[in-house]
Amino acid sequence: MPVETLTFGCRLNLVESEAMQAQAEAAGLRDIAIVNSCAVTAEAVRQASQAIRRLRRERPERPVIVSGCAAQIEPGRFATMPEVAAVLGNAEKLEAKNWRRLAASNSLRGGGDRPAEDKLQVGDIMLARGAAPQRTRALANHTRGFLQVQNGCDHRCTFCVIPLGRGNARSSAVEDVIAQGQALVTEGAREIVLTGVDLTSYGRERADAPSLGSLVRALLAALPDLPRLRLSSLDAVEIDDELRDLIASEPRLMPHLHLSLQSGDDLILKRMKRRHGRADAVRFCAEVRALRPDIVFGADLIAGFPTEDEAMFSRTLALIEDCGLSYVHSFPFSARPGTPAARMPQLPGEIVRERAQRLREAAQSAHQRHLKARIGRKLAILTERGDSGRAEDFTLVRFGHSVPAGQIVEVTPRSCGDKALLAA
Repeated sequence: MPVETLTFGCRLNLVESEAMQAQAEAAGLRDIAIVNSCAVTAEAVRQASQAIRRLRRERPERPVIVSGCAAQIEPGRFATMPEVAAVLGNAEKLEAKNWRRLAASNSLRGGGDRPAEDKLQVGDIMLARGAAPQRTRALANHTRGFLQVQNGCDHRCTFCVIPLGRGNARSSAVEDVIAQGQALVTEGAREIVLTGVDLTSYGRERADAPSLGSLVRALLAALPDLPRLRLSSLDAVEIDDELRDLIASEPRLMPHLHLSLQSGDDLILKRMKRRHGRADAVRFCAEVRALRPDIVFGADLIAGFPTEDEAMFSRTLALIEDCGLSYVHSFPFSARPGTPAARMPQLPGEIVRERAQRLREAAQSAHQRHLKARIGRKLAILTERGDSGRAEDFTLVRFGHSVPAGQIVEVTPRSCGDKALLAA
């Protein structure tokens, strides 16, 4: 039986899950399940634990290996689960020797009954150095190729536990990224998505100090046959001048930026220890839209941060309009152990949930306006498996019938549903 992977959380985890699967298979492991966990919210950790128990119920004889940010931060939580045969840290999961060791030890079968300390291969993530670029392996599983170029984060936002799971910022060498990008294009990629924990900090800790803009320029020059290059989540105040110029002038760099904004209130942003103010976010969106009128913005926003009152929350709601956001990932605040925000005065759960619901409703309305504004426009769509595809600005388009994957086709949508344009 093949190796099964179950991935929670970000696109970076998606890339690393494929790397783990490849290394496990190369080591000779078969018929195991790998759970790549997320620690962004308490709910994400709960879901990973629930999935582990379900996997074991479905196949009691199959070993379950757990990794990811939740496993790195709370290794004992997972090692004590009788369903878990091994726990690998975020650095250890990408080292082939650890998968060979698991394969050679014969400890996985029945390994859930071993002492918790015998299951652990979790080191100090703060000691991790360097970042070999990882990529999705085969376009048989993806229409677009995901390419990890950065890992870790040097910032310490008060609500965020991820630096404890990912360690300090570290970046891949430009030449290594180009080599992986060329492999993706050779496999047939029509679009590559650059990913990282703190993508806009790319290169700052390296002696040669390449910027994200210089990396993007180098990739576009080295991959002339690549039609589309897309960026994942960005910190607007860290975008360098070269990247800004490329956004304005390079048609192969997709007109879709997802921003880490989190709040629209200056005092909450200060308490979050963010590096921008409300006016910075609004000004950035206006300036970039002036440079490239077809640009579309998404953002992460949190509802119910400690000490947030109704007026503060209303400024976050208004940010959707003031920045012209089309895609909003909204989150109810989740106190994470070990973070400063967990020690701040917490709001009642019912207030957090109510505000999160209002934020979701405002986000849905904004996305509906985005969709309706594109009805009747000619759009270039990269087709995906099934009956859908994505426009350059990441708008989802459904064809109503099966389409070959990996083609760029022009369509003029005539209507829309709740989440997608309808091509026919």
